[in-house]
Amino acid sequence: MSRPGGDLTVPPGPGIPVGLVVPASDLVERFSRSSGPGGQSVNTTDSRVEVELDVATTTALTDLQRQRVLARLASRLSESRLVVVASEHRSQHRNRVAARERLAALLREALAPPPPARRATKPSRAARERRLTAKHHRSDLKSMRRRVDRD
Repeated sequence: MSRPGGDLTVPPGPGIPVGLVVPASDLVERFSRSSGPGGQSVNTTDSRVEVELDVATTTALTDLQRQRVLARLASRLSESRLVVVASEHRSQHRNRVAARERLAALLREALAPPPPARRATKPSRAARERRLTAKHHRSDLKSMRRRVDRD
């Protein structure tokens, strides 16, 4: 993938056939103390990692890609900044790698083109007949469970 501190590499996928490289200068990494288990080092090491990318100003995206990312990730953006946090590992290095992988996955998913629209179809005549036959069969079965009327 990409090494911490360097450029972020997004692998090829739908919408980005040759992949994408986000320069390290467009990324902001912040470190803080992580909550949760960690033993004696939990209060002394800054193992929680936040990786931030300003989608509106990054040089890695074309205008079409930028619009697509802004539209798809609108609920996750703070103004135009995309922030990914990782704190599940005890080491800062592993959290940096995890945060960058998550950011790359988010970008890859957001850059994928929308799926083609569904074309409405009608059931075939044979399918309609099978459905009606099954309904009649079920109706007959249930009518056999009723009380017999002695007229």
